[in-house]
Amino acid sequence: MASKKILAEKQAVVTDILDKVNRSKGIVLVDYRGMASVPTSELRSDMRKEKVEYRVLKNRLVLRAFKEAGYNDFEKILEGPTAIAFGYEDPTAPARIFKKHIKDGKPVFKAGIVEGQVMDAAAIEAVANIPSKEVLVAQLLGMLTMPLRGLAVALDQIAKKKEA
Repeated sequence: MASKKILAEKQAVVTDILDKVNRSKGIVLVDYRGMASVPTSELRSDMRKEKVEYRVLKNRLVLRAFKEAGYNDFEKILEGPTAIAFGYEDPTAPARIFKKHIKDGKPVFKAGIVEGQVMDAAAIEAVANIPSKEVLVAQLLGMLTMPLRGLAVALDQIAKKKEA
């Protein structure tokens, strides 16, 4: 009787993880031993601000949920201490936030899934360097308005010369 209850509890956890995987735009798996231990509350605060859920889950249950979601190559990755972050809005947010909290430059990324694409540690490291969506939009707007500003300044100078 107890084993059926435990099995049902584990299946409920797998179902919950599967739901998180299906809703996530970005997922990052890290070796949490490489994370700075003191500012853990800061890490969690940064995660909350970016709508990222940070969890330490049993590797076997995560592996089962990944397999149910169609991601099959995580057996070697899900060995040892693993934390997982599910990004529900910005696919780059989990990687960026983890990178901010790496201590001594030690690589902690194990792998990840961004927009349905499985990525190794090196690819996730590259994703961590991508600015947030808001920063990218601001940069794009700045680039688009720069020629207009130049035109406005030139027209202003022409108008001042004609007045003089």
